[in-house]
Amino acid sequence: MEEIININEVAMEVILHAGDGRMKIDEALEKMAIFDFEYADKLLKEAKQEILQAHNAQTKVIQAQVSGEQFEYSLLFVHAQDTVMTITTELRMVQKMEPIFKALYQRSKGE
Repeated sequence: MEEIININEVAMEVILHAGDGRMKIDEALEKMAIFDFEYADKLLKEAKQEILQAHNAQTKVIQAQVSGEQFEYSLLFVHAQDTVMTITTELRMVQKMEPIFKALYQRSKGE
């Protein structure tokens, strides 16, 4: 049986997972600021999984359209795609900031 995709439901799924990822990224950055790198790493891994779920939901719609399924234009889906791209970038930036925080921690300890 063929699955019928509701583009607005998928958009909400994407937004929810991406938003959950953003919350974890924000919390990870707070943990880095107090040099709790172990917990920050755990949160970043969880954020990456949330973003992956958002991306997979988005990809399901794209693959269906490539296979010939037609969808009405959905501003909500466009917003969802923008959200997942933005939060993916936030994740990358925070991951790149972690070594800076670690260097600050080492300096604060006099190492």
